[in-house]
Amino acid sequence: MALTGQRRRAFSAVGLTASLALVLASCADTENIDGGGNSEEDGGGGSISVGTTDVVTSLDPAGSYDNGSFSVQNQVYPFLLNTPYGSPDVEPDIAESAEFTGPTEYTVTLKEGLTFANGNELTSSDVKFSFDRQLEIADPNGPSSLLYNLDSVEAPDDLTVVFTLNSEDDQTFPQILSSPVGPIVDEEVFSATELSSSEDIVEGNAFAGQYTITDYTENELIRYQAFEDYDGLLEPAETDVVTAQYFTEETQLKLAVQQGDIDLAFRNLSPTDLGDLREDENVTVHDGPGGEIRYIVFDFNTQPFGAETEDADEAQALAVRQAAANLLDREALSEEIYQGTYTPLYSYVPEGLTGAVEPLLEMYGDGEGGPDAEAAASVLEDAGVETPVELNLQYSPDHYGNSSDEEYAMIESQLEADGLFEVNLQSTLWDTYNAERVEGVYPAYQLGWFPDYSDADNYLSPFFQEDNFLVNGYSNTEVQDTILEQTSTADEAERTALIEEAQELVAEDLSTLPYLQGAQVAVSGNDINGVTLDASFKFRYAPLSR
Repeated sequence: MALTGQRRRAFSAVGLTASLALVLASCADTENIDGGGNSEEDGGGGSISVGTTDVVTSLDPAGSYDNGSFSVQNQVYPFLLNTPYGSPDVEPDIAESAEFTGPTEYTVTLKEGLTFANGNELTSSDVKFSFDRQLEIADPNGPSSLLYNLDSVEAPDDLTVVFTLNSEDDQTFPQILSSPVGPIVDEEVFSATELSSSEDIVEGNAFAGQYTITDYTENELIRYQAFEDYDGLLEPAETDVVTAQYFTEETQLKLAVQQGDIDLAFRNLSPTDLGDLREDENVTVHDGPGGEIRYIVFDFNTQPFGAETEDADEAQALAVRQAAANLLDREALSEEIYQGTYTPLYSYVPEGLTGAVEPLLEMYGDGEGGPDAEAAASVLEDAGVETPVELNLQYSPDHYGNSSDEEYAMIESQLEADGLFEVNLQSTLWDTYNAERVEGVYPAYQLGWFPDYSDADNYLSPFFQEDNFLVNGYSNTEVQDTILEQTSTADEAERTALIEEAQELVAEDLSTLPYLQGAQVAVSGNDINGVTLDASFKFRYAPLSR
C-alpha cells in the first residue's frame, strides 16, 4: 500500500458491543445447567441450533467487514494466529511459531500436514495468496485496509511465510493476523483478482476451521459440520452439526429460543425481550464483556456547512457538530431505551481498555454527562449559524435492532427540544444503507462498531486515519501522526499517553459522536453447555454442547 507522508488506513465497519466494565482477562461465561435436549440428535456429536438476526454480507473474507459475516468466517476458516477461549491475547493457531525476526520482518512457520476440507494442501503459498488478494481486490466493504502496514509477503518454502512491514515494531500486527483480514483461503478455489461467490466457496469446500459448511442459503440457514482434520490452537468441535438460522425480527428470535425451537440465540435481542427472558426459568442468559460502541457519523462533505455544500464553512460545520454533542443525553438513551444493557459512552475508546479517557464528558454538555442547551446555542451563535439547523439523520433498524427506532426518535427529540435543530429522520435497510453511507448520501448517520481485536488502536486507526472506513472526509494530520506513533511505541506508558492524546484531539474535531457501549449477551436452553463470551469478542460454535 502506498504511503504519503504518514501511514494511511481505510477500514469498513464490523457492525459491532462493550460492557461498562470491559474486562481484558479470562471472562468466559460457561455456566452450565444440565437438562433435557430440545432438538434432534444428529450423529455421535449431536446437533445444536443457533439463531441470530445478524446479516451475512459475504463468505469471502475479502468482501465483508461486518460482524455477521465475520461470525461465520470464524467458524470455518483457519488463522495464523488466534485467541484461545477466555483470552484477548493471540497465540499461534495453524502456525507452529510466529515472531518478529527483524524490526520490519514478521516470520510465521506453519504446522506440517495442514489440509483444507476438500483435500487440498494448505501451505505458505495459500497464506501469501490470501493476503495478496486482500490488497489486490481492496473491496470497499472489505477489511484490506487493516493491512495498512504490510509491504509484502513472501513464501520461501512450503512452511515459511515472511511478512515485511513498512514501519518498525508494529504493536498491532500479530492481532491483525487474527482479525477479519486474517482468514487463510484456498488458492485453488478463490479468485486472485475478484470476490468469489458464496456458492463457489461452499461447493469448493474451501474450509479448514473447526467447521465446514454443508448447506448455505444466504441469511436464511447455514448448516455446519465439524471438520475432523482441523489442526489449530482451539479444541475440536464438541458438537458434530450446528445449524444457524437467520431471523428478520428480534421478537421471532426471542420466541424461538424461549419455546425451544432453537437452542441458543446470539445477536440481537431487545432490552425488553432480554428482561423477559431473565425471568424465564427455562432458559439461561449469559453475559460477557463486549466491544461494541454506538455513534453518530458526520459526513464532513455533506453535513450542514460541509465542504461540498453551497454554504460551505468549516467553522460553522464544526459548530453544528459541537452543538449536537452538547445536546445529547446519553443517560436517557441508556436507561429509557436500553434499560442499562447499553451504558453512556463519553470516549472514543470504550471504558475498560487501556488508554480510555472521557474527553467528551469534560468538553461538551454540562460537564457531568448531561445535556446543556445553553452551551449548544452559544456555540452556534458564536459561529454565526442561524437556527434551527436542518440536519438529515439516517439510521438502520434492521441492522442495529428494532430499538433503533426508539433510540433515534429520542435523539431527534433531544436535538430539537430547544429549537436549535430541525431533524429530518429517516431509516434505510442495511444493504442499501451500507452502500449509500460511503457515497456521501447521509450528512449524519448511525453506525456501530465491534472491534477486530482487543486493543485501543482498533477504535482509533479505522476511524481517524485519512483513508478511514467511514469515508466521511475527515483529515487531521496531527491526529494521524499521533495514532501512527502509538502503533510503533513499545513502551506501555508512552503508548498509553499517545492513545489518550489522540482521543483528546479527535474530541475537538468530532468526526464521530460516540454515545453508548454495550455487552455481549447470549440466551440458551438450560441444557446447553460451553457458551463462551470473552474479550476476544468472537462467538464460537465449537465449544457448544448439550
